[in-house]
Amino acid sequence: MSAGTSTSPALHEALDRLLVERWTCRQFLPAPVPRSTIEQVLTLAQRTPSWCNTQPWQVVITEGEGTERLRTRLLAHLRDNPGLPDFPFPAQYTGVYQERRRECGKQLYGSLGIERGDHEGAARQMMRNFALFDAPHVAIITTEADLGVYGAIDCGLYLNSFLLAAQSLGIATAPQAALAGYSGFLRDHFALPDSRRVVVGVSFGYPDTAHPANSFRTSRADAGSVATWHST
Repeated sequence: MSAGTSTSPALHEALDRLLVERWTCRQFLPAPVPRSTIEQVLTLAQRTPSWCNTQPWQVVITEGEGTERLRTRLLAHLRDNPGLPDFPFPAQYTGVYQERRRECGKQLYGSLGIERGDHEGAARQMMRNFALFDAPHVAIITTEADLGVYGAIDCGLYLNSFLLAAQSLGIATAPQAALAGYSGFLRDHFALPDSRRVVVGVSFGYPDTAHPANSFRTSRADAGSVATWHST
């Protein structure tokens, strides 16, 4: 144990519980989250570490009519406009990454009764991303363009802090790269400076636990399969 550190089984157990119980919500109840509770999430997430303490994240939060206006305009926009993310999406999924992606897809579509080959059903579910899964709120996380990939990495750390802080307060979340696919639209909609780059969106609110899309949980690889030890 290093000087100035101490062990705390209670803290370890609390973090373990948050990580294990957090999940991606794909159907929300309409009830809004009180602004004071959202501010608690933001305050906790602000403790996220970053390179040289730059804290590059900025967050747009919608509520009430702000969420409905975004939802309506986004759905209308994507009918006639292709997506163009600020950060390239994966070129392809191969090997174990494809296997994990397929497992998640099978769980989601299986929960909804969408059979393999039902492209219309899969497309309808994909469009639910842009309806924000009926969430009463969305957070759009951006970074500064000049900070490059490491600004985006810092925002990824912030995203995880946001998700866990929300989980600790009983708020469900859905981190969505799909929203970042329309970065230019979001910059225009929220009047963001040209220097801001959209990293990710997060729909959030209280979960509809009775909805079948919320009935499954994804797996995680064993830590032993990702860590390589060098002792000599």
